[in-house]
Amino acid sequence: MMPNDTPDPTNALADQAAQSTDKAIKSTQRFANETLNNLSGTVENLRQQASPLLNRATDQVSALAQRGSDAIRDTSQQLRDTADRVSDATLSYTREEPVKAMLIAAATGAALMALISMMIGSRDRN
Repeated sequence: MMPNDTPDPTNALADQAAQSTDKAIKSTQRFANETLNNLSGTVENLRQQASPLLNRATDQVSALAQRGSDAIRDTSQQLRDTADRVSDATLSYTREEPVKAMLIAAATGAALMALISMMIGSRDRN
């Protein structure tokens, strides 16, 4: 060093500030990377925990839908069977008692016509 080459305190302070800033940036980057890694691990753990729950819920919904479908099919079959029995019974009754069947049909028709007339009449008055 030459006599005029004395270290400049301003340059030394600037170098220290630059080094401190560089250390702070690197420390912040490390912290951010660690935080993101931890967050990524947490998200992966949650996904792994949620997957079986979603699968179980899907299975339960499928089973419920299947039970509902089976119940509708069974009920439909029961209604068809009942309608067939009633139809057979009606035909049998009509063959055995044709006059009574005609009188019952006529009375039912008259009652329905009276009911319809009353409904139409009450609507016209309003």
